[in-house]
Amino acid sequence: MNWGAIDKYAKSLIKEAGHRIRVSFYTNISVDTKASANDLVTNIDREIEQFFIERITKDFPEHRIVGEEGFGDTIDSLDGVVWFLDPIDGTMNFVHQKRNFAISLGIYVDGVGMFGYIYDVMRDDFYHATRGEGAYFNDERLPRLENTPLSEAVIGINAIWVTPNRYVEHEPLIELVRSCRGTRSYGSAAIELAYVSSGRMDAYMSMRLSPWDVAGGMVIASEVGAVSSTMTGEPLSLLGQETFIVAKPGLQQHILKHHIRLK
Repeated sequence: MNWGAIDKYAKSLIKEAGHRIRVSFYTNISVDTKASANDLVTNIDREIEQFFIERITKDFPEHRIVGEEGFGDTIDSLDGVVWFLDPIDGTMNFVHQKRNFAISLGIYVDGVGMFGYIYDVMRDDFYHATRGEGAYFNDERLPRLENTPLSEAVIGINAIWVTPNRYVEHEPLIELVRSCRGTRSYGSAAIELAYVSSGRMDAYMSMRLSPWDVAGGMVIASEVGAVSSTMTGEPLSLLGQETFIVAKPGLQQHILKHHIRLK
């Protein structure tokens, strides 16, 4: 299989999809809800996912595609080549802010991440990586991440997790917030993964993320030395919704040991 050609093909699709999204702001965007009133989906999410799936299934019929909006395949294993796609990661930002959203794509072979892509559409910032060949921000290679103590760390965390909730004990997370240098929340897992990979943040965590949210970003993060896992320190299965943390190695271990208590 010509992986170099697949890499170029994926990048071309992503850039074309980004152009289609920017053009969509001049059209009527219809907004619906999914699981809750805050779980938004638009006609553009659906159209962009269908654009990817139609192209990929035509050119690589033996590959499987898992997309957020459900137009792709349903999988129970990672055998073969699987594309994990989120056409617009950060739909609420897309609807309300017209920025701070991204296209996220990861290509895996037998469960191993080969390519990762995050495209910040409105900033035209492209984060990408090939397994074993480093990670890049646009055309510049990203350096390996250096260790950072918690007291100097900026951590991506949604404020909802430091309030009473049914997934995690919030009191240890309050202490985490007090102990770190600062916190941020951008409303897009893909963008937060990109920011950890590029050194703009030191860790990002969430209690509920789907494979398409993180598959691409995990490849990029791995190439700069960041560690991705569940909140129990296990590798992600990429077969369903899971807890998630990505961070510099020592910082990841410290957060899991001292600040995470799942219910």
